[in-house]
Parts: sequence; structure tokens; C-alpha cells
Amino acid sequence: MTAHQIRRGGPRWSRPIGWMMDHLWWNTTVVGTHHIPAFGAALIAANHVGIMDGPVVHGALPRGSHFMVKQEFFDSPLGFLMRWSGQIPVDRQAGSASLRHALTLLNEGRVVGIFPEGTRGRGTVQTVHPGVAWLAIRSGAPLIPTAVLGTRKRGDQRSHIPKFRAKLHVEFGPPLLIDTEGLKGRAATQRAISEISATLSAHIAAVSKRTGIALPN
Repeated sequence: MTAHQIRRGGPRWSRPIGWMMDHLWWNTTVVGTHHIPAFGAALIAANHVGIMDGPVVHGALPRGSHFMVKQEFFDSPLGFLMRWSGQIPVDRQAGSASLRHALTLLNEGRVVGIFPEGTRGRGTVQTVHPGVAWLAIRSGAPLIPTAVLGTRKRGDQRSHIPKFRAKLHVEFGPPLLIDTEGLKGRAATQRAISEISATLSAHIAAVSKRTGIALPN
């Protein structure tokens, strides 16, 4: 798939479906939508604990978004939904292509979502992959730290799907503009990774403490 083949209009129908899943099937509290710019590029960086994190955040956003989704979902029986909804396939063997596609969308003033941890885990964001730093630096887009809680709780399997009317929480934090002035290459990337990791992990910890929704073990 090329950047040109990603359906720009996909989120027009998929975001409302995500909203209905959030508020009619699940009981999702959404906080901080005012931090999402009404126009122009935005990079949504969320922690990743459950298999439904992408659809949950996609529906919680006030604008349509294009999330980076692993290629396995595109190759599954539901792959056509990924393509029609305008999501970005991530081939772990050739990840640079997906980053270039995401950068193209950001340069067009669109919203792109990414899970900096790269895979489902505890969601504490102790490890941040360099791809999110590369996108933030190259695009200059504001990075929106996003906490996703409740999609997987302590004791749940990594493939857990929240039950009907499960209480979920999505909270967007203040935009982060990465400052790498005077730095280039690896030094700039490392600065961005540190800023993103510190900001996102602090945001998640604060939201978890305030809501009482614990991260999985």
C-alpha cells in the first residue's frame, strides 16, 4: 500500500461507529478533547494495554484519525475494515514505509494516531520506539499525550475485549511540542524520546491515580 492508497475519507464513517462503540456499547468517559486542534496536523500518542485501544481512541477523538495498525490486522478477515476506514498498515519488516505514509498524512494537516510502546503491555510507557520521535520531529505537529484505561484490567488476558457497558476512560493531555533546537540525528531523536516518554508516562500515572482505574499487571 502506498500513501496515496490510504483512504482519506475513511474516518468519516469509522469515527461515528467508534463513538457509538464508546458510548452505546461501552461506558466511556472522554476528557480533554479541547486539547485536540480543530484544524491542522496532530499526532496522538497513546499507551497500549488492550486489543480495543485503537477503536476506543478513534471514536473518542473529535476529528477523524488515521491510526498506525500492525499488518496482521490488515491480513485478517477484518482487514477490509482497516483499509476502508483509512488506517495505516505497519509492516514490522519494513516499518519505515508506514512512517513515511504517516508523515504524508500529517503534512496534509491530518490526525495520526500511534502507540509509542509498539505492542500491548502494562501501558506505563517506559519504552518508546523511535518512530514516534521521528514523526514528531519531521512533522512539527503537536503531540497529544493520551491515556487509555479500562480496556484491560489486572488479571485480564492481552486479547481481552471489554464487556458490554464496561467503564473505559480516555483522556487527552496538553499538546507537547518537541524542542530539538541545536540537535541533529540521533541526539535529536533521543531528546524527543525522553520528552515523549516522560510526558506520556506522567500523564497516564496521574489519570490512573485520579480515576482509580489501575493499569494491568
